[in-house]
Amino acid sequence: MSLAFGAHVSAAGGVDKAFARGDEFKMDAIQIFTKSERQWRAKPLEDDVIERFYQERKRTGINKIVVHGSYLINLASQKDDLRAKSIDAFKEELTRCETLNITSLVTHPGAHTGSGVEVGIGRIADSLNRIHDDLPDLKVQTLLETTAGQGTTLGRNFEELAAIIEGVEAKERVMVCLDTCHIFAAGYDFRTEDGYASVMRQFEEIIGLDRLKAIHLNDSKNPLGSFRDRHDHIGEGEIGHDGFQHLVNDSRLDGIPGLLETEKGDNNEEDGRNLATLRGMVA
Repeated sequence: MSLAFGAHVSAAGGVDKAFARGDEFKMDAIQIFTKSERQWRAKPLEDDVIERFYQERKRTGINKIVVHGSYLINLASQKDDLRAKSIDAFKEELTRCETLNITSLVTHPGAHTGSGVEVGIGRIADSLNRIHDDLPDLKVQTLLETTAGQGTTLGRNFEELAAIIEGVEAKERVMVCLDTCHIFAAGYDFRTEDGYASVMRQFEEIIGLDRLKAIHLNDSKNPLGSFRDRHDHIGEGEIGHDGFQHLVNDSRLDGIPGLLETEKGDNNEEDGRNLATLRGMVA
């Protein structure tokens, strides 16, 4: 047993199209956008697309599905109009997940844009509380993604994510997505066996492994502590082979979606190559 290996796959032409793209490389999990990640407005999910989505899900057997939210959303914004717009957009993202019976929505926590870490964290928690109050019955969980720490982005360390969760009233609705490139860029060195054990011990003590619901598998083009988010192919960047080998053989992570966000190449062949590399690391 190991992670449920997969990748972010295109939903171009309709969310139902994503399954064939994942099945091509025998993925056990996929990550998708249900709308354009760089636009506020979303085309409604049409009934025939929803029906085909469920048919394709059954046909391929790919049941571990993660949605990534829009890059425009900033739940920490100090601009009231932008935060209100972000809250509305996030509610729409959650509702689309619920329609498709997808229970995991990954989001970047947000950026404080100069107001300070503590204030920004408070805004994110308050935004999530408002969202939960407005949508009390949804089963979808928000997965706060670890960040590389560039600019004023929040979530660069486990303590910041824990503080956001602490401020959320419905804590069962907020989980975590760990990005290997991001935590490495933020200063967490898991390239050695002892280093990996230390990082995971910190995660367990500060956040709790029970909250880890997805992992983005990306090597890093930039060195440890660079605070720069540049993904590289597995084993070919600054993290290297050993860091990923420790991770994919950690029995505590069995079944968690492990999702590539690396460059795909022509006809997505790089996904196939990176997946083969990861699968070959499993003892």
